[in-house]
Amino acid sequence: MERQQHARLDELMRDPYPLYARARRAEGLTFVPELQAWLVARDADVREVLRRPDVFSSANAVRPDTVPAPAALAVLGQDQGGGPRRRVVVTADGPAHQRLRAPIVRGLSPARVAAVLPYVIERATALVDALAAAGPGRRGGPRVDVMEAYALRLPGQVIGRILGLDPADVPVVVRGGHSSEQLLFRPLPEDEQVAAAHDTVALRRLLEGYVQDRHAAPRDDLCSEMVGSLAPDDSDPDDSEPEADGAGPALTLGQRAELVAHLHNFLLAGHLTTTALIGTTLLHLLRHPAQWKLLCEEPERIPAAIEEAARYDTALQGFRRVTTRAVTLAGTELPAGAEVLVGFGSAGRDAGRYERPDVFDITRTPVARHVAFGLGAHGCPGAQLAREQLRVTLELFTRRFPGLRLAADGPPVKMRPTLIHRSPEALYVEW
Repeated sequence: MERQQHARLDELMRDPYPLYARARRAEGLTFVPELQAWLVARDADVREVLRRPDVFSSANAVRPDTVPAPAALAVLGQDQGGGPRRRVVVTADGPAHQRLRAPIVRGLSPARVAAVLPYVIERATALVDALAAAGPGRRGGPRVDVMEAYALRLPGQVIGRILGLDPADVPVVVRGGHSSEQLLFRPLPEDEQVAAAHDTVALRRLLEGYVQDRHAAPRDDLCSEMVGSLAPDDSDPDDSEPEADGAGPALTLGQRAELVAHLHNFLLAGHLTTTALIGTTLLHLLRHPAQWKLLCEEPERIPAAIEEAARYDTALQGFRRVTTRAVTLAGTELPAGAEVLVGFGSAGRDAGRYERPDVFDITRTPVARHVAFGLGAHGCPGAQLAREQLRVTLELFTRRFPGLRLAADGPPVKMRPTLIHRSPEALYVEW
């Protein structure tokens, strides 16, 4: 029975748009048993929820879809930070959310993003050079999975740079991030769960080392900014440790656990979402060859193409919310404690806001402001960084690979079964 439920959930997540369309046509909200939540599907209703964080709490924003097996939980339990879940920015509300969000906003300011752009261009160019060295594809010949060769690499390198991580540690970060997501949102076989748990623990221990190091010797990086700013206001006084020589009071166990959890969450949001955005944007451009050709001929359309891709098939399809009190939304009465799924992906296809919403069209003008990156208190602070990485990507790809196309003999494109980081599992291309 559980396997059947996960199969239905997978099917829904691989293509949620038919469900979205039905929910937008229905009166009120639609309850979705597979998600155990009310789906907020219309653009106006999504915006209302996002503008009322006092009524629609983020406490359950990323509630897991599955519980790891005991063997995987045992591995996670080996890590001190693997105990009770700590508040992170996406699951906090009010003053706690503001405290956790503040250093991220400072670290991803326009000035900081501008400062990292030369590195983005350098790394993206190196990855494109490696792609070009693979040689042009041909039927029966070599082809390249652009997800593996590019989209899964650039965002991790960039977010590692901003945080101040050693480049040699970035592969551990990327692998640990993907494993953490799969462990909580995919029904994996037990042996794969255990492997994912080991990757997660390795990432947490790596991050704890950075937390300790930046506490003792701060640098000009986002990791130091977060460590210096986020002293928990609810740590256990019995949790304290003796002073570290020359470094002032050492971080308590509770402080370390919160900082590791916060960094862990930031890394997942910082590279997995951008990886997905790059993949889905390239997919839809290549599924519409005339629009890819137009973009190559008129690269000044790249910013509009980025917004259209985000509207049409956003990487972050939705976050959960839970009501703090009884409320009526779209004519549906919700009691306190009701779970809703805020459908960013559905809002982008709302005919009440967009003309021909199910058509992918980079010439769409003017582009109405979408909610692909959220809105209000929980609007994505890394939206500009994600856009810039995608802009650099499209500028390089249109210039270097104007003949880029989906591989003629490649496998059918299959979307990952997730609403958190929607993207192709693989995207084989040739040119």
